[in-house]
Amino acid sequence: MAHLTLEYSANLRAGGDFPGLCRKLAAALAAQRDGDRAVFPVGGIRVRALACEDYCIADGAPDAGFVHANLKMGAGRSAAVRTAAGDALFAVLKQHFAAQFAAQGLALSLELNEFREAGTWKHNNLHARLRKG
Repeated sequence: MAHLTLEYSANLRAGGDFPGLCRKLAAALAAQRDGDRAVFPVGGIRVRALACEDYCIADGAPDAGFVHANLKMGAGRSAAVRTAAGDALFAVLKQHFAAQFAAQGLALSLELNEFREAGTWKHNNLHARLRKG
């Protein structure tokens, strides 16, 4: 399971290509390996981007923007695997926003969180559908 949620300042929407970014980040998650096996099964990958209409960044300059990514994953992966996933995702974010970073104030951040199975409920037919297809 890998759920990646992006929150971003709405002033980045026009030039941010968030649908494309979501696809790139999903591909980066799917590409993660621990030895010969996938770290995140494709059926468990979710990437979504939510625009924040109301925000104040730093000194309130109107061209300042932010993107904060929060990756939630099931517990049990090694520190090395978690770090590799974080590095891969953050590299995609930095590359995707390189032009904006050079032209305006921009804060990019990524947070990784693990959660335990206790206290979560799931009903998912995506894994089975992917095995059939």
